[in-house]
Amino acid sequence: MIGRNDLCWCGSRKKWKKCHFPEISTSDADFASIAKKYRKQWGILLKNPDQIQKIRKACHLTASILDEVADRAKEGVTTNALNIFAQEKIIAAGASPASLGYGVPPFPKTLCTSLNEVVCHGIPDDRPLTLGDIVNIDLALIYEGYFGDCSKMVAIGPVSKEKKLVFDVAHQCLNAAISQLRPGLLLSEIGETIQHIADKHNCGVVSQFVGHGVGLRYHEPPQVPHCRNMLHIPLTPGMIFTIEPMINFGTPEAIIDPSDHWTARTADGEPSAQWEHTILITETSCEILTPWKHSECVAIA
Repeated sequence: MIGRNDLCWCGSRKKWKKCHFPEISTSDADFASIAKKYRKQWGILLKNPDQIQKIRKACHLTASILDEVADRAKEGVTTNALNIFAQEKIIAAGASPASLGYGVPPFPKTLCTSLNEVVCHGIPDDRPLTLGDIVNIDLALIYEGYFGDCSKMVAIGPVSKEKKLVFDVAHQCLNAAISQLRPGLLLSEIGETIQHIADKHNCGVVSQFVGHGVGLRYHEPPQVPHCRNMLHIPLTPGMIFTIEPMINFGTPEAIIDPSDHWTARTADGEPSAQWEHTILITETSCEILTPWKHSECVAIA
């Protein structure tokens, strides 16, 4: 991570503290001024306390329903059944699915269910879950006009060593990225941290898909790459975004299904895993807005 006395990333040969060091303390400028700067310079919508509280409610609801859906992911259960259950729970809570009908072509389901070699955007169907599967369940909803978004992995019984590796490494990447978050950290440090851990385990980091701002809209600036990158945007209080590293056992490349234009699979057919939280940058660190329960994974002996 770049330090205050290191040379600035911009190439000026000045120390960072004398060049592009962020002036983000609320004692230096009021929130409105900072929000104006972030919107003008990067298109980022900083959230005020009222918006944060409403987004927090939407995110907590999202995480709660995701946990209920994940608890039902068992051998013999279809991903379509999980999708129906999720949609019923969302509607009963007075919310609406964010993914259903989203994009071009319109996404056809409430959940994304990505099994084994599917990196992301898997479409629920009538295939029963079987022993040895891993599945990412991704849920986003709209509650009282505000968005929540998160995902988690579920293992169906003991799985292969390769699947357990990506299952655990993806979770480790997410936790490590979150643990360092605070005002002043550069957005690029998220990808640097994730890339370092994945490289250590000889895993690929998918770069075709990114995290994103969220809350007032489903997808907002900034993009949050999970690989090494040059997005040197300083984090500041009021930023809300997702971190959702997609970690492959083999090559980092993904291929989008030409028939449904959504399902992304690893180019080499090896397994992939992803975990996702929505995060708020606070005055001193960060807050996980989607506190889902962690699921364990056991490898075949």
